[in-house]
Amino acid sequence: MIKEVIVVEGKDDISAVKRAVDAEFITTSGMGLTEETLAKIEAAHQRCGIIIFTDPDFPGQKIRSIISQRIPEAKHAYLTQEKARCKKTNKIGIEYAQPEDIREALKMAKAVKEEVSPQYTTQDLWQWGLMGVSRGGKRRQQLADLLGIGKTNGKQFLRRLNSFNIPREEIEKALLAIEGLGD
Repeated sequence: MIKEVIVVEGKDDISAVKRAVDAEFITTSGMGLTEETLAKIEAAHQRCGIIIFTDPDFPGQKIRSIISQRIPEAKHAYLTQEKARCKKTNKIGIEYAQPEDIREALKMAKAVKEEVSPQYTTQDLWQWGLMGVSRGGKRRQQLADLLGIGKTNGKQFLRRLNSFNIPREEIEKALLAIEGLGD
């Protein structure tokens, strides 16, 4: 049983996540996120914590952002678009993910650390070949997938590395794994 309440977008997401784990849920009703729902999410966070687990698309990111502004200490779980894609319709959503992918994403859920001085800079991203090179975006996405921090652009990627306080050793180990994939 996961101790935190998992915040998802809809009933189909709840069904999919229930097939993977035992937990409590709150649904945002998609972009229909109301003040009443936000109050429920805040109460759940005070009681036992929350994990924000929204679809890896623009509306999901928007919902995640709204909740994060209200509850900066919330944990975040991410699925890649590939793992959340319906093979038949090509739609994207948590409800299409396999139970093992959902379990892995929830296991990797991370909370944003309080304001700390940035550990990483754009110089690190350049040095690792994640910015300023032709395949930087692809490498950055591969690394984000391995670290479980969601799809981002370069600026967001740097912010998440620092916010989630990911150890340099973990990043460098994941970079070696990417090199092993043949980039």
